[in-house]
Amino acid sequence: MSQIPTPHIGAKLGEVAKTVLMPGDPLRAKFIAENFLEDVIQFNTTRNMFGYTGTYKGKRVSVMGSGMGIPSIGIYSYELFNFYEVDNIIRIGTAGSMNANVKVRDVVIALGASTNSNYAAQYNLPGTFAPIASYDLVSAAVEVAKEKNIRAVVGNVLSSDTFYSADETAMSKWMSMGILAVEMEAAALYMNAAKAGKNALCLLTISDSIVTGEALSAEDRQSTFTDMMEIALRIAK
Repeated sequence: MSQIPTPHIGAKLGEVAKTVLMPGDPLRAKFIAENFLEDVIQFNTTRNMFGYTGTYKGKRVSVMGSGMGIPSIGIYSYELFNFYEVDNIIRIGTAGSMNANVKVRDVVIALGASTNSNYAAQYNLPGTFAPIASYDLVSAAVEVAKEKNIRAVVGNVLSSDTFYSADETAMSKWMSMGILAVEMEAAALYMNAAKAGKNALCLLTISDSIVTGEALSAEDRQSTFTDMMEIALRIAK
């Protein structure tokens, strides 16, 4: 019995490319499809989590929203990896800087993803799993950033289950461990990729800084988003 379409993705097998770019916002997925891809088809509207497949400079690429948080990207990335034969998922999102050396407009290439989530408990491992990106994607992203003169910082990020935390000391503790930025999805993506034997990377545009209080305007966010998209589309394979 086929497991597709799933309860969350209405695509048929073959409608999703081997590489999927995943912004959190489904409307951002629509924007990417309309402005960066050619010959686009829409493969998903279920729950308004829009998904599209098209081509970028001759390469077949898909883009689909992931929703907010670890549970949401956990569902979508699992189904893409395990049911739709996707090999690579590149999360493209925004993040808040937690490091004085990571400035607004920077692109963070998330080598690892620490988390306060209990997502790894499902694997019943005899220890603590360290969610990390796929080296080939990290290496390729670094090279594109250098080629395009895009300021990119590589390191560990925090995938937080809480946007509004009752623990007012939590951020300073993570900052003391050298965490570069906070977001809400990468750790689940990396764990799903590891379990499925697939590839994953999280690219993040720094939109604001917990350290300085600085925040980008809507216009500046769009400009920096284009830098991140240049990296993501170039490394799609």
